[in-house]
Amino acid sequence: MSMLDETEARSILDRVIKLSAADECTANLDGSIEGNVRFALNDISTSGIISDTVLTVTAGFGKRSGTATINEFDDESLRRVVRRAEELAQLAPENPEYMPALEKQEYKPSPTHSASIAAITPAYRARVAADSIEPCRASKLVAAGFLTDGQSFSAFANSKGNWGYQQATSLDYTCTVRTDDGRGSGWVGRNVGDAGQFDVGSDIRRAIQKASGSVDAKALEPGKYTVILEPAAAAGLISFMTFFFDARQADEGRSFLSKKGGGNRLGEQLFDPRVSIHADPWDPVVPVLPWDREGLPRERTPIIDKGKIANLNYSRYWAQLKAARPVGQPGNILMAGGDKSTAELVESTRRGILVTRMWYIRLVDPQTVLLTGLTRDGTFYIEDGEIRYPIKNFRFNESPVIMLNNVEELGVPERLAYDESPYVMTIPPMKLRDFTFTSISDAV
Repeated sequence: MSMLDETEARSILDRVIKLSAADECTANLDGSIEGNVRFALNDISTSGIISDTVLTVTAGFGKRSGTATINEFDDESLRRVVRRAEELAQLAPENPEYMPALEKQEYKPSPTHSASIAAITPAYRARVAADSIEPCRASKLVAAGFLTDGQSFSAFANSKGNWGYQQATSLDYTCTVRTDDGRGSGWVGRNVGDAGQFDVGSDIRRAIQKASGSVDAKALEPGKYTVILEPAAAAGLISFMTFFFDARQADEGRSFLSKKGGGNRLGEQLFDPRVSIHADPWDPVVPVLPWDREGLPRERTPIIDKGKIANLNYSRYWAQLKAARPVGQPGNILMAGGDKSTAELVESTRRGILVTRMWYIRLVDPQTVLLTGLTRDGTFYIEDGEIRYPIKNFRFNESPVIMLNNVEELGVPERLAYDESPYVMTIPPMKLRDFTFTSISDAV
């Protein structure tokens, strides 16, 4: 029962709403089928399919609400979950920030579903694993990776007549390639909207090249360097920064977008004029659902426009308090770039460091978005437009706010998903000056 069509989902949700005696009732129905294959030490280790469908019911009495979930859908089960939500609501204290259910909204569908991903089979996953392992084994390298693909639907309805339904698909792949002695490491990650866009052979060749090329890394003194961050390296820093584009955080003094004395920095020039970021649920490269978690319709929204803060996210509660217009939480982050590849950015660099990706990124200071973390899986020294030799990994201490004021050049954006971010993104490779590395790490 994991994938329900619109008619089937609507039937269940309508029954739930009719069963409720609360002042208002909202029901969410979410289902998914996810397939995966994991490989390590040049062998497949696990493979499986996970399917689930969950109904979440929220009942409200005045400013009190309660929520209950269930994964059974016969009449008695639906009656039971509605009664449980209502019982919890009557026991709950009043919530001073409670917002009533949304009136009927209009949601323009977005192209989140790919038939080619929905049709992926176990044989396809096994072939991806084999095509990752075989060239590594032939080169006396060791591969470890994970492929996951899925199809899902999201549906909701409330007692005020609001309703939404849409299907989506996803495909994510990562592979780490190591030399058999563990002294060299390369990595590749892919997130695509259509299976036809995924070329595991090309991707694995990149990881092999980096693993083989990162052996015998030299130590370089920590300090400030010109860096070229590949999109995967830049994504972790950018996604951390976007968490702070919330009007409430800024107005309450908890963000780098807080203004001294109160208020926020909406409209101020805080970044290099070449920096522009927006959200768009209908973007053909990274489409997302046309509503946010509050049910607000998403829109094409500029976030940073030529270095200026263009919009902040206003929840329904905070917008009402500040007499502002609610702005839905974005589902994607789209950063503008240039027309050069990462290789072309390297060619234009006299001296610098190429970073494949970052990991273990942690927040040091929310007021400046100062972050710390480590480079990994291929860090290289550039001289006179060429990669000269691998270098040992660094710990960095850097703020993306400062980083995006030190832009030298931006390349062609690439689609990706960062593990600790709720967004899918398009991020360009970045050539930046004065990036701060604070110490050396011996880990590969």
